[in-house]
Amino acid sequence: MSAQEKIQQLQMFEQSLQSLLQQKQTMQVQLAEVESALKEIQGKDSAYKIIGNIMVATPTPEIVTELESKKELVELRIGTLDKQEADVKEKAEALQKEVVEDMQNERSQ
Repeated sequence: MSAQEKIQQLQMFEQSLQSLLQQKQTMQVQLAEVESALKEIQGKDSAYKIIGNIMVATPTPEIVTELESKKELVELRIGTLDKQEADVKEKAEALQKEVVEDMQNERSQ
């Protein structure tokens, strides 16, 4: 692989990292919203949930179950994104080292 191709691949890694970070930020916002909703409905017998264009009174335990399920999914997704981010960073760092070494070898010749 030429130095130019490696640099292009590094740029692709950087774009992937940016995309992963945006997705992770979105998931963290959703997680904060779910946690906030769970705190808000503590100690209440019922709460309202939006279904389509209407609000429906729903027993709190039912809403808690739904929110906890959503929280688990969001946390799982954040974990997956963390793993993907670490993998891309590792590959980018290795490739960056190769590029630096290639450039140093070219200068010494």
